[in-house]
Amino acid sequence: MEQRVCINFCVKNGIKCSKTLEMLTVAYGESTLSKKNVYKWYKLFQESREHVNDEPCSGRPSTSKTDENVQEVKEIVLKNRRITIREIADDLNISFGSCQSILTDVLGMTRVSAKFVPKLLNFDQKQRRMNIAQDMLNDVNDDPDLLKRVITGDETWKI
Repeated sequence: MEQRVCINFCVKNGIKCSKTLEMLTVAYGESTLSKKNVYKWYKLFQESREHVNDEPCSGRPSTSKTDENVQEVKEIVLKNRRITIREIADDLNISFGSCQSILTDVLGMTRVSAKFVPKLLNFDQKQRRMNIAQDMLNDVNDDPDLLKRVITGDETWKI
């Protein structure tokens, strides 16, 4: 977006496209638009285009990622965490890709050890982990040799 504004600026100031590409490369380095895109946008701005945003895409709206399907996928996964994406897709009569997208993008789940689990912990899970970690730290503080015994696995080891 920012680079398109720069290209528009260069067009309005009569700077050649090759010089515009050179200036963008100096300013943006490896993240510069490709030569093809710079020339494309340069031409569009020469033809009196003013806005730098992309045109809205045409295409049909998704019919699989409805709130109903999202809720059903969530319920199915919570009932059986070992279910496959293909089985969910077949049960709901939606495509594999839509089902996968619902699981990963909408519900924020990923497959771990053949189970679907949330990518992020909820507050209760975070709190439980914090409490366990704090208990372990307290145990180590109460008995400094505990950590050495746990690391080595030797209950008889003493300093």
